[in-house]
Amino acid sequence: MRQSVFEMIWKGRLMKERKILKNKIYLYLTEFFAGMSVMAVELGASRLLAPYFSSSQIVWTIIIGTIMIAMALGNIFGGRSADKNPNPDKLYGRIILAAIWIALIPVVGKYIILGISALLIFSVSNNFLIWAAFCACMVIFVFPLFLLGTVTPSLVKYTVDSLDDSGKVVGTLGAANTIGSILGTFLPTFVTIPAVGTSITFLIFSGILLVLALIYFISEKTHSAKAIVGVVVLIFSCFFGASDSFAFWESNLAYEGESVYNYLQVKEDDENVILSTNVLFGVQSILKKNQELTGMYYDYAMAAPYMAGVKDKENLDVLILGMGSGTYATQCERYFDNMSIEGVEIDEKITELAEEYFELPEDVKVTTYDGRAYLNAVDKKYDLIMVDAYQDITIPFQMSSIEFFTLVRDHLTEDGVMVVNMNMRGQEEGNINQYLADTISRVFSEVYTADVAHSSNRELYASNSAEVLQTMNSNMSLEQDTELSAMMQTIADDMVPYEAGDYLMTDDKAPVELLGMQVIDDMIQGETEYYKNIYEEEGIQGLLNQL
Repeated sequence: MRQSVFEMIWKGRLMKERKILKNKIYLYLTEFFAGMSVMAVELGASRLLAPYFSSSQIVWTIIIGTIMIAMALGNIFGGRSADKNPNPDKLYGRIILAAIWIALIPVVGKYIILGISALLIFSVSNNFLIWAAFCACMVIFVFPLFLLGTVTPSLVKYTVDSLDDSGKVVGTLGAANTIGSILGTFLPTFVTIPAVGTSITFLIFSGILLVLALIYFISEKTHSAKAIVGVVVLIFSCFFGASDSFAFWESNLAYEGESVYNYLQVKEDDENVILSTNVLFGVQSILKKNQELTGMYYDYAMAAPYMAGVKDKENLDVLILGMGSGTYATQCERYFDNMSIEGVEIDEKITELAEEYFELPEDVKVTTYDGRAYLNAVDKKYDLIMVDAYQDITIPFQMSSIEFFTLVRDHLTEDGVMVVNMNMRGQEEGNINQYLADTISRVFSEVYTADVAHSSNRELYASNSAEVLQTMNSNMSLEQDTELSAMMQTIADDMVPYEAGDYLMTDDKAPVELLGMQVIDDMIQGETEYYKNIYEEEGIQGLLNQL
């Protein structure tokens, strides 16, 4: 059917009153920048949440799911609103509201995340990370993206002149939105976030939306209180929200910033330099200024060179997958003078921090690459390979499967040793460490584990040499450093052969995020049980008194 006489009269009057609507290029640009901003906010959401909840597939699923909910609701509302009251002032007013909300995210977003986490940690017993991330997404991101979701159906109302060209016009709008979304995907990831950080990225795209709406109101000489408020809020946020500090309560940070892959934090005191990629938990690397043992899993990993015959060989070739800031490499070079060490680290910024803050030895070669991809690219065999690429629940599934550990085995010498740092020691049947150890046991005949004292870490040692324990004991007996010798004896006493089960992970099926989340839930419950009891017995006032 053709448009009704009423619709044609209405549209003619609207176009006459709103001259800018005659310029379809401006309408297409509105669609373009709306699509760009949606994707930029989505990627910004992942970086805002990652320091608190990790950047796992679970968190990404929550972000994408909640944003799709917001966009769907926005489409419905926008379509109905355009039919009921097609005044474009309302559309561009909604764009200003979205810009205001996005501008405020850097100012209040991290406080909202911590507030929601604090509330849920005492009320949620299972799947804490899912609920906390979901609630944070709903509160912070749904409203502005709902508003941006109203753009497309509203613009259809202004751009379609008749059914004769409706397909062409709607297709052009869709193309403009898609092209904007493409740029909104690449720009934050490769340009704005690495260059100026997540907070300023939000402000940049808030500013783009605000300028877009201001052009409309200025061209129509229409006064808008929302526009004035938007400008004031953006200026306010530029002063108070431009900080890239996620751990705002920390006072001794030597460095805080972001890379393409991670939020990065270097903390320094009189004794240590610590690298963390997560605000709420986790130490990824440490440098002891007094050059003593770390007291962490790196010390337990020092047993692996003895198992590989470091005292018997003229040279020991070592590969570290997940180099971090080089704690293990630095420690190995400190105690052994016959090692050739190379590392693989996917985040080049971490390697730069290793050289600046962590005294990474100059002779240690670091390749910026994915660990598994690196093994696929080289033919060299090593005496020792350390796998240290796991952090919180962000465990790369491609580095946890039978196929991956088979690749590691094929790059070891006949008596070579693999040592794996498993950072979440679960207690329940079928936990993440059990899956990893069972999977490794399908590839290696000799598998041993040792639980790291005062930690949730477990160190696993694997080899296809039946003499690996004998080699370790004979090499340990030759150690002259008393501190290291005592540490190795403690590890030898704690080391037990692993009894393999049937929990396996493959490239096709490796539910590392869900398995890791189960362990984190247990850890959170254990840490908060005391405070939960106080809350149940004495309420919020009793809890505040304890804190």
